[in-house]
Amino acid sequence: MVGFKATDIPPTATVKFLGAGTAACIADLITFPLDTAKVRLQIQGESQGPVRATAGAQYRGVLGTILTMVRTEGPRSLYNGLVAGLQRQMSFASVRIGLYDSVKQFYTKGSEHASIGSRLLAGSTTGALAVAVAQPTDVVKVRFQAQARAGGGRRYQSTIDAYKTIAREEGFGGLWKGTSPNVARNAIVNCAELVTYDLIKDALLKANLMTDDLPCHFTSAFGAGFCTTVIASPVDVVKTRYMNSALGQYSSAGHCALTMLQKEGPRAFYKGFMPSFLRLGSWNVVMFVTYEQLKRALMAACTSREAPF
Repeated sequence: MVGFKATDIPPTATVKFLGAGTAACIADLITFPLDTAKVRLQIQGESQGPVRATAGAQYRGVLGTILTMVRTEGPRSLYNGLVAGLQRQMSFASVRIGLYDSVKQFYTKGSEHASIGSRLLAGSTTGALAVAVAQPTDVVKVRFQAQARAGGGRRYQSTIDAYKTIAREEGFGGLWKGTSPNVARNAIVNCAELVTYDLIKDALLKANLMTDDLPCHFTSAFGAGFCTTVIASPVDVVKTRYMNSALGQYSSAGHCALTMLQKEGPRAFYKGFMPSFLRLGSWNVVMFVTYEQLKRALMAACTSREAPF
C-alpha cells in the first residue's frame, strides 16, 4: 500500500495537535450521516424534547433511519450540524488525540515503556480537557442532528444563530449542558479508543505480525472502534438525551439515565449501537490512518525545509 514512510525524527507536539484536528475533520466529513442516524435512534422514544424527529416517524436500523430522513427531510438533513461538528473536531480532537502522547510522556516521566495505568490516565486527562474546550460545539451539533425539518420543532437558522438562541433562551449554561456526562463519556471513549489503538498497534509490532504502516494502522483502528462502541454506548446515549432535552425535563444526567431505565429498560442504553459501531469503526479507521500519514507528511515537509542545500 502507498503511504508516507516514517521519518527518523519523531513528530512534534504541534504536528500532532494540527494533524489530529485535521484528520478528525476528514473523518467527520465521511462518516457524519452515520452519526446523525445514531443521534436520531438514541433520542427515539423520548416523550418530549426541544428538537425532535417527526412525531410519526419511526426509525428502524441504520439504513432505515437514513432512508426515512432522506425521504421526509431531504438528503441535506444527514449533514445537519456539520459546521458545528467540524468546529468540535478541530478543537476537540486536537486536544484529546493530539496531546495524548505528550501527556502520556508526562505521566511516565519520559520513560519509553508506558504502563496501561499511565495510558488510561493520559486518555482520561486529554478527554476531559477536550470537553472543557469544545462542549458548546457538541451541544449545537447534537441539537442540529436531532431536529427534523418536518417535525415543527424549534429551528435554528444557522450555527451562529444556534449558539445565540441557546444562550438567550437557556442562559450561558445552556451551551455547557451535559458537561458532566460528556466528561464521563469522553474520558471513557478516549481511554477505550486511544489506549486500545496504542495496545493493539504495539502488540502487532512487537510480535512482528505487521510493520508500522497502513495495514497495521487500519487493523488497530478498527479494533479500537469496536471496543470503544461496546464500552461507551450507554454513556453516549445518556449524553445525547440530556443535551437534547427540554429545559427542566431532567434534573441531572443521572435522572436522565434513571428515567430511561424505568421507562424503556436496559436496552435503551444501547439504542443506536449499530450506527455507533459503523460510525466509530469507520471514523477510527479514517482518522487514525489519516493522522498517521499527516504526521509523517508534516514531519517530512519540516525536515526538507530545514535541510541545507
